[in-house]
Amino acid sequence: MGWFDRTDLFKAKEVIGDTMCICGDMPLSLLTTGTPEQVKAYAKKLIDVVGKGGGFIMGSNTVLDDAKPELVKVWVDFTREYGVYR
Repeated sequence: MGWFDRTDLFKAKEVIGDTMCICGDMPLSLLTTGTPEQVKAYAKKLIDVVGKGGGFIMGSNTVLDDAKPELVKVWVDFTREYGVYR
């Protein structure tokens, strides 16, 4: 498993493909200053692009000490609802 905190995760998925599981990339800045809609949109993009075909674990790009709890909840709830492998 590769956890990427300062890498373009979309490019990493393109290069790595299904060779290894990829984790990470929800920016702390989005969980600090974003709107619920922005958080959902970015989470959806991660799931749709990086999660395509499996091998993706949603994660943050750093510790969440400064994140707004209400935005973390939006992120977690959206991921649990939308991020289901079918």
